[in-house]
Amino acid sequence: MLSRIAESLYWIGRYLERAEDTCRSVDVHLQLLIDDPLVDQASAARSLLTVMGAPEPEPSANIESEVLRLLCFDDGSPSSIVTAIGGAREAARRARETVSAEMWEAINTTWNSARGGRLQRMRPSNMFRMVKERCAVIAGISDNTMSHDEGWHFLVLGRNLERADMTARLLTTIAASSGSQVAWANVLRGCGAYHAFVRTYGGNTNDREAAEFLMLDRLFPRSLVYTLAAGERALAELDQGERRTGFESEAQRQLGRARMALEYQRPSEVLEDLPSRMAQLQATLNQAGTEISRRYFEGAAPALWRGGSR
Repeated sequence: MLSRIAESLYWIGRYLERAEDTCRSVDVHLQLLIDDPLVDQASAARSLLTVMGAPEPEPSANIESEVLRLLCFDDGSPSSIVTAIGGAREAARRARETVSAEMWEAINTTWNSARGGRLQRMRPSNMFRMVKERCAVIAGISDNTMSHDEGWHFLVLGRNLERADMTARLLTTIAASSGSQVAWANVLRGCGAYHAFVRTYGGNTNDREAAEFLMLDRLFPRSLVYTLAAGERALAELDQGERRTGFESEAQRQLGRARMALEYQRPSEVLEDLPSRMAQLQATLNQAGTEISRRYFEGAAPALWRGGSR
C-alpha cells in the first residue's frame, strides 16, 4: 500500500476518534460542574484545557465560554472538534481511491454539519450528541464497507491509539479535579461505560472500581487495556514477516509493555499517582506514533499532540 494512502487512513481514524472523545471530555466537564457545586470551576476548566493541549485563554475571558470555543467550535483552535472533523475530511479526500463512497459521504456530511459556526449555534448537549452519533455512523460504515485489508488495519490502528490517548487524558482530568464519586460516575457515562460498569460491578460506583473498569477491563472497547491490545493486533496484522521470537515492530513492543504495566498492577494500586502514570502512557503512545510514522509513512510527520494537532 502507498504510504500516502496508509497515512491518510491512519489519520482518519485518529481525527474522528479525537472529535468524538473531545465531545465526551467536555461533556463530562460540564456535567461535573452541575453535579458537584464544590468544584472550583475556573481551576477545573484550566485543567481540562491544559490536559487537552489547548492554548491558554486570555486572562479577561470567560473561562467556561473559552472551554467551548477552544475545544468545540473554533476552527482556528487546533484542539477543537471542528478542526478534528476538518482533518478527517482532508485525510479522506487524499485517500478517495481507497475510502468507500458511503464513508466519504458520511465524513463530508459531518463536516458540512460542523463548519461555518453551525456547532456554535447548537446547544452543547445537542452538539455532543450529534458529533458522537456521526462519528459512530462513520466508524460503522467504514467497518462494513471497507475490505479488512492493510488500509482498514491502519484505520483501526489510528482509532485505537487516539482512543487510548484520549481516555488517559480524561482520567487525568478527573484525577486532577475532585475525584469524587459523582465525578467518576460522570466519566463512566461520558465514555458510554455506565451500563457495562453496572452489569459488571453492580449499582454502587466508587472511584477505584470505576478507574479499574476504564483502565483494565479486557472486554470493554474503551478501556485502556482493550485499546492497547487492539493497537497491538493491528500492528501484528501489518507486520508481514512471521517471527518465532520477539517483535520486529518497536511500536508493537511499546504498546505491549504499556498494556502489561497496566494489566499486572495490583487492583489496590490503580489510583496511585494516576496523573503521572497517565502522562507516561501518553508519552509512550506518542513514541509509538513516531515509530509508526518512521516505519510505514516514509518521512511523514510524527503522530504527536501539539495543542491538538500533529
